[in-house]
Amino acid sequence: MKEYKKVIPGFGIREGKAVRLWGQGCCEDDVLTLSRYYGDSGADELFLYDMAETDEDHERTIGLIKEIARTADVPVITGGRVRRLEDVKKYLYAGAKAVFLNADVDENVDLMKEASNRFGDDKIYAWLPDFSYLDRTAEYSQLGASVMILGTACPSQEEMARLEEKEEIFLLSSDRPDAVTLAALMASGRVSGVITSMTGSSASCMELKQKLKAAGIPADTFESTVAWKDFKLNSDGLIPVIVQDYRTSEVLMLAYMNEESFEATLHSGLMTYYSRSRRSLWLKGETSGHYQYVKSLSLDCDNDTLLAKVNQIGAACHTGARSCFFQTLVKKEYQETNPLKVFEDVFAVILDRKENPKEGSYTNYLFDKGIDKILKKLGEEATEIVIAAKNPDPEEVKYEISDFLYHMMVLMADKGVTWEDITRELANR
Repeated sequence: MKEYKKVIPGFGIREGKAVRLWGQGCCEDDVLTLSRYYGDSGADELFLYDMAETDEDHERTIGLIKEIARTADVPVITGGRVRRLEDVKKYLYAGAKAVFLNADVDENVDLMKEASNRFGDDKIYAWLPDFSYLDRTAEYSQLGASVMILGTACPSQEEMARLEEKEEIFLLSSDRPDAVTLAALMASGRVSGVITSMTGSSASCMELKQKLKAAGIPADTFESTVAWKDFKLNSDGLIPVIVQDYRTSEVLMLAYMNEESFEATLHSGLMTYYSRSRRSLWLKGETSGHYQYVKSLSLDCDNDTLLAKVNQIGAACHTGARSCFFQTLVKKEYQETNPLKVFEDVFAVILDRKENPKEGSYTNYLFDKGIDKILKKLGEEATEIVIAAKNPDPEEVKYEISDFLYHMMVLMADKGVTWEDITRELANR
């Protein structure tokens, strides 16, 4: 697998606001909007520095990190307020890919070995406030920190030369997110990426990576495995594109591309079509703000139709509907058997019971009795699975597992955990 240099937008979080890592003041956009935009626009990872000064603000930041990890769709590196091993666990359980420990805090250095033994050395990074800590990177690596993050904003040439003598892998920092500066930093073989302070939701990471690629830096951009000349086009020289939501697989719309719009889509990571009525390129969302960020493009077996999976912002249809396909012409009732769809539907009923209690509902009985009753039933159902598994009839196991899953979903609803949280956690393992 090709090794790419990573572009990692970074900012601090204090009192629920996005704070610039270098310089003064807060970012223009809120934490969640900024994170989602960076994830959609091509960031390889996100760097979030917890700048909370109180326990209350720290817990609020943990909640924001959890939401970012759930929705931004890129790996998250975080840290900053680590007092004990429990803090590392909280960051990781919130969905962080890795946690950094500050090398200028003796207690953090002492924690490195314990944290890497508990969670794996790939989960623990070392934050070096300046280049004076470079002489100790071998020690941090031996303690279990797998990556060294240099917090100095834009190191000098002399400092960069010192990196070449090291064996460790580094993430550098830069307060200047221009391609020339980043390309110079990424030229080192010891550097896997750069954490940079972007300028808000007007700065496209994909555009920056295209410039890095042009400068000879290996950057992860969209490249088609099949050339346009090998596509089978219609009589107008176009190819139809079916567009789906990348999370739900809901069909959103049908549009057309010519070669120019196809190349523009690959370059920007934004779905760009050819408008047959206007006879011009059409960047989806340019006027409405309802952009479509590319997650994948696939070609069918005849090379004559594209399937695009996208993150749809807002509505796909010009009528304001989420999907253009909202007019049902005929329908035969059928039983839904898609596993996640079934789980989501049952879970939705449980959530509805929680918000809108119904007299005589067993689900509401459990909620009314509280967590102890829910846990007691969950334990009973787990035992029933064990007993059923000792019997020869698999039907009993099926029945008992279904009971257990129902009670588990009641617990999930009670604790505010969703199926998306569970599936994302499993996918990260």
